[in-house]
Amino acid sequence: MLDTPVVVQTTALLTAIIPLKMARSEMQKIMEPGIGEVIAAVKAQGIGPTGPWFTHHLRITAEEFDFEICVPVSAPVAAIGRVRQGQWPAMKLARTIYTGPYEGLGAAWGEFGAWITANGFSPATDLWERYLSGPESDADSATYRTELNRPLLD
Repeated sequence: MLDTPVVVQTTALLTAIIPLKMARSEMQKIMEPGIGEVIAAVKAQGIGPTGPWFTHHLRITAEEFDFEICVPVSAPVAAIGRVRQGQWPAMKLARTIYTGPYEGLGAAWGEFGAWITANGFSPATDLWERYLSGPESDADSATYRTELNRPLLD
């Protein structure tokens, strides 16, 4: 289920990131350790997380994901292991919230993309998902909440 999409203007955001490129089949076993790694790094430096973690998808194909695991922080992160400094620029984007299991995200993105084009916007090629609540909050995947964000070119 999607909430009614909105168009918003964001402000710049400091982040700590781990860039990853992997086969789709590897996602479930690589994602959780990556999240743990970046969160441990920012906690050890006393700079976050200052909000929910998210993934920035640079390129998605049928075979591969090219993306970054991102955590908002209060100050620049000192690089450690795979963790690097990142920064989100201020941008205009379309946003909605999908409620349901992660397996439904593909269809949710399709519906959201259709709304973007039907309303006369041109989306950028990248996208990001912010995980507001998931398995750490409730065992019932029907309650998971994922914020879908698509930068707009116009």
